[in-house]
Amino acid sequence: MPKIKQQKKPPSQLRQDIVSGNWVAIASGREKRPKSFKTVKCAVVKSSKKDCPFCDLENNPHKVMLVHPFRKDDPYLKEIKKEGKPLPTYKDEPFSIIDVYNKFPTFVPVGDFKKKTVGPYKTLPGYGYHEVIIPASHYKTYGQLPVDRVKEIIDVFQARYLDLAPKKHIDYISIIHNHRPEAGASIAHPHSQLFAIPIIPKDIKASVGGSKEYFAKHGKCPHCEMLEWEREKKERIVFENEDFIVVCPFTSEVAFETRIYPKLHSPYFEKIQEKEKINLAKALKLSLNKIYKALDDPPLNFFFHTAPADEKNHDHYHWHIEIFPKVTIWAGFELGTGIEISTIEPKQAAEILRKTK
Repeated sequence: MPKIKQQKKPPSQLRQDIVSGNWVAIASGREKRPKSFKTVKCAVVKSSKKDCPFCDLENNPHKVMLVHPFRKDDPYLKEIKKEGKPLPTYKDEPFSIIDVYNKFPTFVPVGDFKKKTVGPYKTLPGYGYHEVIIPASHYKTYGQLPVDRVKEIIDVFQARYLDLAPKKHIDYISIIHNHRPEAGASIAHPHSQLFAIPIIPKDIKASVGGSKEYFAKHGKCPHCEMLEWEREKKERIVFENEDFIVVCPFTSEVAFETRIYPKLHSPYFEKIQEKEKINLAKALKLSLNKIYKALDDPPLNFFFHTAPADEKNHDHYHWHIEIFPKVTIWAGFELGTGIEISTIEPKQAAEILRKTK
């Protein structure tokens, strides 16, 4: 058998997340520059007003939950008109953002809510709410929108969360955004989705449960401890303002993974205040715009991780937003082990994003 040449330094490092306990592999020996992460992307057809169901809600009826109208003196009206088509309207009124019930929902608030067993399995009806949050602009991603537009989107997220959280059987509310078909977006028009469901998903259970265990053992929030260490090291910070900090986490699951944390410990996104929403809008816009430019508009997902809406005490938790560019494909190792491989050091990813204007 031929001898394996011994390397002075391993090409990767395994790192364990202190909250979930999950391991990731940072394959620094396979490090790449940003242009190496430019993936083959499906064509996104910039559909006309006639073709886009979100630009023509009058002829594509949805149950409307919330309408955020344009002010008559709104300077952004001119920007929308530059896209070369009429403003999207609802009942003849142009809207800045609209929240509609998904036309093909995964969860609906009807039916007999009873647990059942099927052989060795447990089942529940798909009870809940599935909504779509649609900004007016057909072409601009959230990273390209003005800060006040992004803040309005956050306003809608919060308003819908506060309305749905007290409803019967709702234990968790998930706010997500898919960009490009490879990341799950079936419609080109930028939009987000909100799911209010009667269970707490396993990733949330792991995150909340891991946070609770760490707090019980160490007497402090693990996310706060991570952020304190990151601010001391100053290697993986992409951006910060008075209320929020953006980092490429030490245990990044994917290349250029980015997280946005409130600086002050808070379990609940829905309790965010006006000034904080403005600074969150700045942090979210900047993060998405930097990823857009550095990686040439990659497919990506972002989602909120906030404490469950199950009326239990989750004061140990620290809410945040996670942004996952889709620059690699899970293969056999990832699927077989659950260990993800990131091919760039998080501190290098953060440095690249910091320098991206």
